[in-house]
Amino acid sequence: MFPSTLPAPRLPDAQQIPTLRWGIVGPGWIADHFASALCQHTRQQLTAVSSRRYDKAQAFADKWSIPHACAGIDALLAREDIDAVYIATPHNHHFPDGLRALQAGKHVLIEKPLALNAREGEALQQAARQAGRLCVEAMWCDFAPKYDVIRQLLADGALGDIHSLIADHGEFFTPDHRIFNADLAGGPMLDLGSYLIAFSILVGGAPERIAAQGEPAPGGVNGQTAMLFTHARGVQSVLHTTLFSNTPGTAVIAGRDATLCLDGQFYAPGNFRLVSSDKRRTLHWEEPANRYQQLCHEINHFAWCIGQSLTDSPIRSLTTSLQTLRAMDEVRRQTGVVFNEER
Repeated sequence: MFPSTLPAPRLPDAQQIPTLRWGIVGPGWIADHFASALCQHTRQQLTAVSSRRYDKAQAFADKWSIPHACAGIDALLAREDIDAVYIATPHNHHFPDGLRALQAGKHVLIEKPLALNAREGEALQQAARQAGRLCVEAMWCDFAPKYDVIRQLLADGALGDIHSLIADHGEFFTPDHRIFNADLAGGPMLDLGSYLIAFSILVGGAPERIAAQGEPAPGGVNGQTAMLFTHARGVQSVLHTTLFSNTPGTAVIAGRDATLCLDGQFYAPGNFRLVSSDKRRTLHWEEPANRYQQLCHEINHFAWCIGQSLTDSPIRSLTTSLQTLRAMDEVRRQTGVVFNEER
């Protein structure tokens, strides 16, 4: 039945969010957005930051009033005044850095992707279980209010039987961008493509069959990939990602009773509309496109999980992250993409 109103997003009670002492590993572009969201929109504390270059760590610490700058991850992990660690290093460092943090007894939030492949992801899951610590992939869109409204619409059956998901994510990058660097696990799959695949799993569950075609880019990485996923109950996802061009970045979830249309970029803060199949009724979700300020939601959720003594996220569990990695592994197998660390 078509709803009369959209459900309200469910956010954790602020009184149940403890203040954690955070360490940041890798003070780059995304860490800067993370620090901004944490400082401006949460009650969390930044305690230390580490980089292989001490001067870079110190500059980041100065910018965000972080008390301690550390030369390397080991110096940060040795500190007893760190409760949680945010891993924001390049993709191919997520697994080793996350593993070291867990083995040091820290809770860890790992920037997407959780790891390069499912084998590494499974090792992180095992390490988290052995340490009794929380390990979460920072797939930031999953924790945002917009995605919670979408999850509720799907759970309530507002769209009826779902048959189709169509989504794309393409951006133009200059040739010197790190996404074309094979030494940094470049290509679209771990960046742009991860949003597509994670969203398709949110809608349809882990794919039962995958068909993929890719095109190479200079530098020895994949440049674009087209994917067709078949999920349970006849759901199909048609997905495309490219590094060569800007594309609309929209997504459509089509059900028998209603269609959900997300403006581009579909995973970021922004608008969507739910339209009944007879086109007589429409509901709108509208929000400011404040983008990375919404990183605060993953930060608050992570801290809430610690306050609830959880060792897995009820929003983005490690099982869900592993489903995404396994799908990406199969896409890469079909398109012949092998990362240097896998050779």
